Amino acid sequence: MPVKKKTTKSKIKDRNTAAANPQAAGKPKAAGKLKAADDRRVAKAKPSLKTVVIDALADMKALEVKVLDVRGLTDVADFMVIASGTSDRHVRSVAQRVVERTKEAGYRPHGVEGQQDSDWVLIDLSEMIVHVMLPRVREFYGLEKLWDMTATKRAARA
Repeated sequence: MPVKKKTTKSKIKDRNTAAANPQAAGKPKAAGKLKAADDRRVAKAKPSLKTVVIDALADMKALEVKVLDVRGLTDVADFMVIASGTSDRHVRSVAQRVVERTKEAGYRPHGVEGQQDSDWVLIDLSEMIVHVMLPRVREFYGLEKLWDMTATKRAARA
């Protein structure tokens, strides 16, 4: 028996049937269910960088975490986070965890400095700079005093 060629109309009809009913086109049943599952999925909002960094610091039990708003003071970053570690090994591991968590959350660190010595590790996250340091180094440089401008101090400065 000769094979009958499909006409253009029948091809269009087959495509429409396949779009409406994937089983009719010979596709497995799961293909139709996947689309429905994709539509039901709710897109999770990307966590803020500040939240990711603070959670990573808390995970590694960083000490004396302080978040400074430096938006009016510099164009380099919006926030500066200063934290301490108990030892050079702790400082290094805290900094590594911050880098790992920010990468997982979709933020790309622009640079990490000081991981070799681990007295003071600086992580540049573009809109935020994270300083993880030993308490003696933190006390010596006094970054909080340098960058902490409360509303009263800002008003007096202007």
